[in-house]
Amino acid sequence: MKDWLKKKNSPSSQENLPGMPVPRTGILLLAIGFGVMVLGFILMIGGGSDDPNRFSYAMFDFRRTVLAPLVILAGVATVIVGIMRKPKQ
Repeated sequence: MKDWLKKKNSPSSQENLPGMPVPRTGILLLAIGFGVMVLGFILMIGGGSDDPNRFSYAMFDFRRTVLAPLVILAGVATVIVGIMRKPKQ
């Protein structure tokens, strides 16, 4: 058999292969971050008026103008941490 084929399938060459670029905890943080961002967008839903001729101040509520954007930013920060976190060796 050819030498390069033996080296490719040998156990010693398998040990030198790098693992996943994002570790398992990073993937978990990515999933949590995306979930938090979805929660932030859900918090922004609503606030409209049933009658188009009437103005509703409900769209300027604390939940929609302050809380939801902060929740989305927290989700983005969690995703960034999940991507940038180095695996423990």
